[in-house]
Amino acid sequence: MSSGRKIHGGKTGRRRALFICYLFPPVGGAGVQRSVKFIKYLRHFGWDVTVLTVENPSVPVFDDSLLEDIPEGTRLHKARTLEPDYRYKMRLAKAEGVAQTVPAGSGKLSRKSLAGRVKGVLRNLMGRLLQPDPQILWFPAAARKALKLLRDNPHDIIFATAPPYSSMLLGSWLKRKTGLPLVLDFRDEWDLSSTYLENRERDLFSHFVQQRMQRRILHSADGVVATTEASTRRITERADEYGAKISGICVYNGFDETDFAPVSCAGGTKRPGERLRLVYTGTLWNLTTVEPLVAAVKRLSGCQDLMERLELVFVGRKMSHQLALLEQLRDRGCRLDIRDYCEHKEVVSIMNSADVLCLLLSSVEGAERVVPAKLFEYLAAGREILAITPEGEAADIVTRHFPRNHFVGSDIDGISSWLRNRIEGLGESPYPPVRNRDISMFSRKSQAGRLADYFDQVVAG
Repeated sequence: MSSGRKIHGGKTGRRRALFICYLFPPVGGAGVQRSVKFIKYLRHFGWDVTVLTVENPSVPVFDDSLLEDIPEGTRLHKARTLEPDYRYKMRLAKAEGVAQTVPAGSGKLSRKSLAGRVKGVLRNLMGRLLQPDPQILWFPAAARKALKLLRDNPHDIIFATAPPYSSMLLGSWLKRKTGLPLVLDFRDEWDLSSTYLENRERDLFSHFVQQRMQRRILHSADGVVATTEASTRRITERADEYGAKISGICVYNGFDETDFAPVSCAGGTKRPGERLRLVYTGTLWNLTTVEPLVAAVKRLSGCQDLMERLELVFVGRKMSHQLALLEQLRDRGCRLDIRDYCEHKEVVSIMNSADVLCLLLSSVEGAERVVPAKLFEYLAAGREILAITPEGEAADIVTRHFPRNHFVGSDIDGISSWLRNRIEGLGESPYPPVRNRDISMFSRKSQAGRLADYFDQVVAG
C-alpha cells in the first residue's frame, strides 16, 4: 500500500507515522514518556503522528500529567483489550502465593490453599497460551482499528514500540497487509525481558514460541531502534542470526529541557552536620536491585553520628523482595522515606531536592547493555550521581561526569567508604554542577531528530 504522496526526505512536505503504543498516557512510567516525547518533538522535523493505543489498559500505574506533552493535532485512536483488570491479575498472583505457603490441612485453610492452587494452575496455563504476553488479547481489536485507519488515511511508516512485544507482532502483521515500512523500537531487549521480568514464562514451550515470534518480526522489519548502542548491536546481531539483514540505530531516552526549566537547580550546598539526601527514583526489581546500597548503609550503622546525617528517599514501584530489603534499614538510625509511584512532575521536583541521585543496575548478564532512562534526567537535574552498576554503557556515561562515583555491586566496602566521605564532607562535592557541561546530545528533541532522520532513510530505502 502506497502513502500516495511524493515526499523526499521530509523536505517538500510533511510525513505521517503510525505509532503502535500499548503504553500511552494516562498510563504512567518511563516507557510511556519515550513515545510521548518522540511525538512531542517529531513535528519539528517534518513528521506528524497517529497513535494507536489501548482503551482499557491493564497496568499498575497512571500519570495524567503526561497528557500535557501530547501536541494538539495528534490523531489518537483506541482499541479495547480483552485482558482482565490489573488488580484482578494481582489478586490471582496473590492467591497463588498463598497456596504455596499455606500448609495442607483441614477446614478453611485447606480450602483456601486448594483455591489458590487452582488459580495458580489457571494462571500458568493462560501464561503459556497468551504468547508473547497477555497484551496479545489487544491484537484482534487493535488490528481491525489499525488496518482501517491506514486504509482511510495516508501514512508513510509504522513504528511499533515494546514491551509488550505483542505490539511488534501487530506491526509485523500490518506491514504484510499494507506494505508500509516497519520500524521496531526495543525499549528493552526481548531476550532480557524474557529472562528478568517478574511475570516471565520460564518453560521451554514459551521460549520456543517467543524465539519464533522474534524471528518473524525481525524478518519483517525495515529498521530497528534501541535505547543503547550495545543493545542496538545485540538486536541487529540477533537479526543476522535469523538471516534478517536490517540496519539499526541507538536513540537514547534522554531528558526534556522543558521538564527541568521551571525547577531551580541551585541546591546541593549544605552546611556540615546537615543530612545528606540521597534519592533513587524508578522501579526496584530484579534488574535494579537495591541490595548493594542497603549492605553499604548497614556497614555504617555502627556509627550513629553518620547514620543520623543520612536521608534515603526511594520513589517508585517496588517488588516485594526489594521492599523487604529497604525495611532492613528502618531501625538503623538513618531517615528512610519510601514513596510509591508519583506523577512525573513531582518526581522531577524530588530529583532537584537531592544532594546525590542514585543509579542502580544489577550485576547480571545483559545489564551492561542497559542504560536506565532516569540517568539522563539525573544529568539534567544537575546533581551528583552515585552509580552502582556493572561495567558497561551506563557506567561509561556516568564516569564522563563523575569519574570516582561508579562502583560495581560487589564493592560494598567502596560504596560504604564513598558514603562515609560524602556525609563527612557534606557541602564539599568535588564536582561542578552537570549543568555547566554539555549534555545537549541527550535532549529529547535531539534524540527525536535522530529518529526523524532514520525514518527518512527507511522511507527513502
